[in-house]
Amino acid sequence: MSEKPATNIFSKKPSRQALFETCVSTFFRLATYLVIIAAGYLFVNIAYNGSKAVFTTKAPFINIDFLTQKPQTLHVYEPKEVTTEQQKINAEILSTKAKRNALGSGEKAQRAEYEAHIESLEERYDILDEQRVEGRLMFSDSEYRQLDETPSEELFKYSNYAYSGGGIGPAIIGTCLLVTGSIAIALTLGVLCAVYLSEYSQPGKMLQLIRLSIMNLSGVPSIVFGLFGFGMFVLFFGWGVSMIAGWFTLAIMALPIIITASEESMRAIPKGFREGSLALGASKWTSIRTNVLPYALPGILTSSIMGIARVAGETAPIMFTAAFALRDQLPWEGLKEPTDFFFQGVMALPYHIYVVSAKIPQNEYTRNMQYGAAFVFLFIVGFFALSSIILRVKIRKKYKW
Repeated sequence: MSEKPATNIFSKKPSRQALFETCVSTFFRLATYLVIIAAGYLFVNIAYNGSKAVFTTKAPFINIDFLTQKPQTLHVYEPKEVTTEQQKINAEILSTKAKRNALGSGEKAQRAEYEAHIESLEERYDILDEQRVEGRLMFSDSEYRQLDETPSEELFKYSNYAYSGGGIGPAIIGTCLLVTGSIAIALTLGVLCAVYLSEYSQPGKMLQLIRLSIMNLSGVPSIVFGLFGFGMFVLFFGWGVSMIAGWFTLAIMALPIIITASEESMRAIPKGFREGSLALGASKWTSIRTNVLPYALPGILTSSIMGIARVAGETAPIMFTAAFALRDQLPWEGLKEPTDFFFQGVMALPYHIYVVSAKIPQNEYTRNMQYGAAFVFLFIVGFFALSSIILRVKIRKKYKW
């Protein structure tokens, strides 16, 4: 008589709980992959379409004009004969589709005939579209003013499209200035506040109230910060729509993140560092400056990365306080006094993308500007964040404990 093999008492046994845990784990895994795929598709789409505006097929392979010129109106002349025929074909396509949709379910032969006719019309439309692209003439504002004679109205159909020509040079410079200035102010005020909360404050209701206020401040919508900055810095202080008003408004937005991360980083430093320094006769500030802040810098730089991500993409605050839809001069041009540099509005990529996407009629020419500006904007934000990451890694290697 054969003996049954011994069962492993430690092996997993099927149960409803185990099945439930497996389903939950699979759900969260799929949700994570879905988010990654969606974000990846978004970035790849922007990179693919934006690269068409930023890069060229000829040396130096970068569209310098797009990166340096100001946005301009695009003046377009298209072959009138081709565009007129396209309009007729488009009207015939719509008419045929209406006839097809009016057919009953039993009229399959007639439906197939209509669909074949629509397909042939669409092919003809595509051919004409290629001819229209090859035959059209496009001029930016500066080029249009230099024309000795405009193309004949009998042969060409004229149209103009705002903000669809030129480039985004002033918007790039304005964005870099706004991000750099606001993060510098936010880091200075945030670290000072974190030093007080971590090293000097006494536990109590007042400290709890301050921390609660900082947490609530981080949840305030950006439009509220924009209105606050408009009322405080633009109107009350009389700074007007200016770069310095945008700096302080964006800095206030980044403060909660920087204060919280910096304070947690300082509190993570062992007390022995402080006590050893004080035992050697150093003052409290010397102890903080030499034995706390250097080791807390990686965490502080992490907060700066999060602050950059918060302030760089905001449209509402800079729309109320700092940004112009179009400005001819760069910030350092036409200054009467050195202080005028701070008290002037600038162009910014978030606001420019908003204007091109939502404030003007959409067409095939604004699409190129939208994707190009978004691509450059993501590159700038990534550059600032990468710089902070590299600096954080170097400091972390230098100060090990």
